[in-house]
Amino acid sequence: MASSAATPAAPISPAKAWLSAFRPRTLPLALASIMAGGFLAASNGQFRGAVVGLAALTTILLQILSNLANDYGDSQNGADSVHREGPQRAVQSGAISPQQMKKGMGVFGLLSLVSGLALLWVALGTAGAWIFVAFFVLGLSAIWAAVNYTAGSKPYGYAGLGDLSVFIFFGIVGVCGTYFLQAYSQVPNWTEALPLPVLLPAAALGCFATAVLNVNNIRDIRSDELAGKITIPVRLGPVRARRYHWLLLLLGFGCAVVYVALTFHSPWQWLFVLAAPLLFRNALSVWQRQDSMQLDPLLKQMALTTLVFTLLFGLGQVL
Repeated sequence: MASSAATPAAPISPAKAWLSAFRPRTLPLALASIMAGGFLAASNGQFRGAVVGLAALTTILLQILSNLANDYGDSQNGADSVHREGPQRAVQSGAISPQQMKKGMGVFGLLSLVSGLALLWVALGTAGAWIFVAFFVLGLSAIWAAVNYTAGSKPYGYAGLGDLSVFIFFGIVGVCGTYFLQAYSQVPNWTEALPLPVLLPAAALGCFATAVLNVNNIRDIRSDELAGKITIPVRLGPVRARRYHWLLLLLGFGCAVVYVALTFHSPWQWLFVLAAPLLFRNALSVWQRQDSMQLDPLLKQMALTTLVFTLLFGLGQVL
């Protein structure tokens, strides 16, 4: 007679474990700010493909580093526990050991540094040494932020500062930095390499990226609170965290509206308005869905909505 015991699941291969730990679904969101900076520079005749390509590569490497550090840090600090509602992580499941994950973080930290230096060399060359140094320090800050969000002795994500970090690096730094590095060699004065209105679409992308994190943190309120990870939703509570989500989407969309109003030259610039129903759908779904596991698909939806918004907004500026 056949045994009634359940057949144990086959162990995941190392390659699949690492690919899962890279969390590929987060990469399009990381690229959105680089795309926006590229589109905005192109609209002013300052697009540089090599700079945008290296900026995209550096951003992907930084995002993977952040994902690995998040996997490692949450497993060490208790946020990845039996109470967590999201997908099981690599270290949590035992597919990758903590020591292996730390080595992976070191590899991607080094790759991010090398790629960032190549980006600065191609964009700036030997001109403006102090600008090179400033961006180098900014790059080191991005690496530090990627690692110390949930890893390290005092992870700032556990103090509720993750939203601010995402807004800065996925919005302001990503968009404005990409724009500046393209424009710097093509303007007579470095002070003209970053028009102030560019801050508006940068803030829009920052708000949308923060909204993705907010959905994640609303889903994980229970496990985060038990682990002492005091995110914004843990501080605000489920209802106010959902109101905060509406605010992020409204502010992001509003920044794009103001930018087009200030720089208007073609009706095509309003193309991004076609993304409004997607933003509304996400906000309404986050408001209505109370079960944590029902929120998980909305992470991907919000990330893809941000990508659609970026493509529509960018195309509208160059058409």
